[in-house]
Amino acid sequence: MNKRSGHESRKRIIESAVKLFSQSGYNGTTMRMIAKEAGISVGGLYLYFKNKEELSLYLIKEKLNEFYSKVLLPLKDIQSPSQALKEYFTKAIEFAKENRELIIIHGKQQGFAFGVEIKKELLKKEREILAEIIKRGIESQEFNEIEPEEVAKLLMNILGGYLLSVVVEPENLFKLEVCIDVILKGLLKRSNL
Repeated sequence: MNKRSGHESRKRIIESAVKLFSQSGYNGTTMRMIAKEAGISVGGLYLYFKNKEELSLYLIKEKLNEFYSKVLLPLKDIQSPSQALKEYFTKAIEFAKENRELIIIHGKQQGFAFGVEIKKELLKKEREILAEIIKRGIESQEFNEIEPEEVAKLLMNILGGYLLSVVVEPENLFKLEVCIDVILKGLLKRSNL
């Protein structure tokens, strides 16, 4: 098998797995079904992934890497800290909506603890990037004096709540503009501070 056809086969496997996991759920999808959908033999599928769990972990890792490169990494280039936070929520929620089916399958059938080590690695990077944005906002006097690490955790938990709502209560998702407004402006009137 040459490198190009190997790459194409892996791509077909991934696309087929995402499609079938979305349609039939993780538990309802078999390696045989994935192989058939990808147009390869079951033995050929096992050359790439030894089982469904390994394939699912690969999908998680790929999606988290995509989240890092599409959502988190670009934040470092945004000069305005408040604009960076707006972008964080806008892009992260956009990403969640684009990957809603995988989030639902992962949350309901595999549980959020599945692949926890892979997730912890990304969460650490996410916290560091957000804390750095908050520090820049404090230094530029765009933000009040606050604890950057604690605010980073708070922001991540707000987003985590959104992801949980995607799985549990999709009809109760918050409006992005309200979330950003509350985060950047707060609830109290300035005269009450």
